[in-house]
Amino acid sequence: MNDTWDHTYDVVVIGSGAAGMAAAITARLRGLTVLVVEKTDRYGGSTALSGGAIWVPNNLHLDRAGLGDTPEKARAYLDATVGDRVPPERRDAYIEHGPAMVREFHEKTDVRFVHTPGYSDYYPERLGGSPQGRSVEPEIFDFRKLGPEQRATMRRAGLPTYGLTITSHDFRHLNMVSRTWAGRKTSLKVGLRALGALATGRRPLSLGEALVARMRHSLDRLGGELWLSAPFTGLVTEDGRTTGVRVRLDPSRHRPADGTSAGRETTVRATGGVVLASGGFSHDQRLREKYLPAPTSTEWSSAAEGQTGDGLQAALAAGAATDLMDKVWGAPSVVPPGGKPFFLVAERGIPGMVVVDGAGERYVNEAAPYHEFVDAMYACDRPGASTVPSWLILDATSKARYLFMGLFPGQPFPRAWIESGFVKKAAGLGELAARTGLPAERLRATVDRFNGFARNGRDEDFRRGESVYDRYYGDPTLPNPNLAPLDKAPFYAVPVHPGDIGTKGGPVTDARARVLRDDGSVIEGLYASGNVSAAVMGETYPGPGATIGPAMTFSWLAVNHMADTLASR
Repeated sequence: MNDTWDHTYDVVVIGSGAAGMAAAITARLRGLTVLVVEKTDRYGGSTALSGGAIWVPNNLHLDRAGLGDTPEKARAYLDATVGDRVPPERRDAYIEHGPAMVREFHEKTDVRFVHTPGYSDYYPERLGGSPQGRSVEPEIFDFRKLGPEQRATMRRAGLPTYGLTITSHDFRHLNMVSRTWAGRKTSLKVGLRALGALATGRRPLSLGEALVARMRHSLDRLGGELWLSAPFTGLVTEDGRTTGVRVRLDPSRHRPADGTSAGRETTVRATGGVVLASGGFSHDQRLREKYLPAPTSTEWSSAAEGQTGDGLQAALAAGAATDLMDKVWGAPSVVPPGGKPFFLVAERGIPGMVVVDGAGERYVNEAAPYHEFVDAMYACDRPGASTVPSWLILDATSKARYLFMGLFPGQPFPRAWIESGFVKKAAGLGELAARTGLPAERLRATVDRFNGFARNGRDEDFRRGESVYDRYYGDPTLPNPNLAPLDKAPFYAVPVHPGDIGTKGGPVTDARARVLRDDGSVIEGLYASGNVSAAVMGETYPGPGATIGPAMTFSWLAVNHMADTLASR
C-alpha cells in the first residue's frame, strides 16, 4: 500500500468543526503536517451554528475572573453529575489537560475566550457546582481578517440578530430590554457596536462563528491544509493499524494540481494517525431510528447537515466499541414552517409561560437545562399524555415583555406562522384548547394551578425558579424570576419537539482519544473526538460548552500522543 498513496501527511483530520480544527492547530504547533478533510462545501460544522462557549474547569480565564476554581472542585462536580458512567481516567484527563489546552491556544494562536459571568453550571447546587459558571465564550472577531475565500466558505449560523453582533452575555440582558436598566444599557452597547462597525468597516462575529473564524485564521497562519467538498469514504487499515483514509474529491473544486484526478477516490496516508472529528449522526434518519428513542426526526436537529454518521460507520468497520448510542445533546425545539429548528433556550425561563403534554398537564420544570428537558419528554409515560409534541403556552403579557423565538418584545408573530397554524392564537384558554386539541378542562386546571404558584412565588410541583440556572434567563424584577400568571389574552401555543444539537454516542475512546475495541484494546492510529465519539460527559450535560470543551481538549490530547509516538520512532 505504501507505494500507492496519492498524498501523505503526519495527521489527517476528518471534519472541520471545533474538534477537527483543534486537532489541526495542535498538529501545526507540534511541527506536524496536517490535512483537514470536510465533506461539505462549508467549514465549521455544528460549532459555527452554536454559542461557541467551552466548559473547561480551572482554566486561565476563570482565574482572571477570580472564581477560585480548582481541580478538586471540578472533580467533585463531575462525580456528582457524570458519575461512574464514564471511566474516571477519561474524566481526570479532561480536568487535568483541558486548562493546558486553553492556555496554549491563548498564548500561541488567535483563539481567545472571555468568562461569561453568571452563566452558571447547569447543576450549580450540586457538590463542586459553580453559580458563577465555568463557561467562557469566544471574544468578538473581525471577519475581515480572513481572506475572501475563507469568508465565502465558512458556515454561517443565520441567527435572527437583525445585523447586530450579540454575545451570549449580551443576550441575557437583551432578553430583559423592556424590564431592566441592564437590558437597556446592553441594547445601547450593542447598537453602538453596530454603528462602530459601519463607520470602520469592521465585520464583527460572535458566538460559534467567532470561534470557527478564530480557529480558521489560526490554522491558516500556522500553515495547515483544508479540503472542502471532499467526502471521507473510509479508513485504510494495514495489519490492524489505521494508516490513512480514502477521500472522494469534487471535480468542481479540486483540480489536477492536487496531484490526483479530480472526481475519483484518492488515498491519503497519515503517518501519525487519523482523527475522526466528523460529528454524529443527527441527519441520518435510518441511524436515528436504529439507535435513538422514538419518535425521532432529522427535521428536529440543529446540527450541521453533514452529520450523517460517516465517522461512526468507519469506526464500526474498523472494529470499534460504541457507547451512549441512544443519547443526544437534547435541545427542545420548534420548527417554523419552511424554516430550520429554533432551539428554545431563554424562552423556557421567562415568566408567564408553561409547557404541557397532550393531556394538558405540566410534566417538567420548563426552565430546566435543555438536555434534561428533552430527557423528560421521553421519560413521560402517563397514558394519553403524549409529549411529542408538547405545547408551550404563553400569554400576551409575556409576549410583550420578552424576546421570543428571535422576535423582540411586542413584535408580532409572522403572519405566515399564524395562518399556517404553526402558532395557535386564541382569545381564551378554551379556544386555545380547541385549536391545539388539548382537553379544555384539564388545560384550564393546569393554568389555574400554575397561576396560584406564580402569585405565591413558589412552584410546588417542579420547583421552577429555585436553581440559580433557572434564574439566568428569568426576570429579576419579579419575586420569583421565572414565575408570573398566564392571565392576559390573547394566548399563544407553539409545538415543541425533542430536538438536538448533536448525537453523543459513538466509538469508545481512552484518555488519549484513541479508539478502543470491545475487549479494550487500542485500534492503533485511530483517534476520535467531539460528537463522533462517546461523550466524556456520559448521559448528562454539566454546563454550557460541555460539548465543545471536550472536543477541543481530546483533539489536543490525540495529536500530542501522535507527536510523541512519531518522535519515538
